[in-house]
Amino acid sequence: MRVAVIQLAYTDSEPMAERIHRVASLVESQEGADLVVLPELWSAGGFDYPAWPDKAQDVEGPVAQALSEAAANLGAYVHAGSIIEKSGEPGPEGRGLWNTSMVFDPDGELVGTYRKIHRFGFGNGEPKLLEAGEDVVVLDLDEPSSGDESGSNSVKVGLATCYDLRFPELFRKQVDEGAEIFVIPAAWPAARVAAWRTLLQARAIENQVFVIACNTAGTHAKTEMGGNSAVISPSGEVLAEAGRGERVLTLDIDVDEVRAARESFPVLSDRRL
Repeated sequence: MRVAVIQLAYTDSEPMAERIHRVASLVESQEGADLVVLPELWSAGGFDYPAWPDKAQDVEGPVAQALSEAAANLGAYVHAGSIIEKSGEPGPEGRGLWNTSMVFDPDGELVGTYRKIHRFGFGNGEPKLLEAGEDVVVLDLDEPSSGDESGSNSVKVGLATCYDLRFPELFRKQVDEGAEIFVIPAAWPAARVAAWRTLLQARAIENQVFVIACNTAGTHAKTEMGGNSAVISPSGEVLAEAGRGERVLTLDIDVDEVRAARESFPVLSDRRL
């Protein structure tokens, strides 16, 4: 599976409509990719809390339309990062807004959404403005066949977002549902990038999965973003890592390595709790 991780940089001065067009063009340019991943809240601004209500949209809104078309034009799965989702339902806390990821298939169909479960802000920011997601999401995606084999295999992909990374129980639940890859878009700040790198490797090692993590670059809402998007192997090896600026990481991963790692070092079978 060829993965393209788009570490997007943006500033407050770039209008949202222009950013959406730019990102869709970037996605379409990833020729040969099977899965393209974007960062968290790139359209609304990861730390631009006051703008979120005005930039909220539903899962058929401008971001979804642009990325659906881009996925179909490219012929690849596209994890569109996340949006501030506005739906017709008020939500349990009466806010009616969620931090929601969307995944489109190679035909441009929406095949999965994930509402961020753990809200960052310690009572402010996300907890004050957004509803908490409730569902653990693991998607079945088609994995391209290799060699002369026909057809494709299925690979199970668990979805999480940014602050979720600090809560290992979420990822254990995904493993219990068969996850072999974790995809984690983020708007993780530079001030805590050391924790970001450590936690990515920890989640890979303890669950014997590939971790595909797409962070944000640049500075917005007076917050310098951490970058350092990465792809981590099931043994914790950093296979590719970006710096602080805008960059695309492209590499091939073999999901059979997950299955081989779990067979040769069956640590997960020794779980007691």
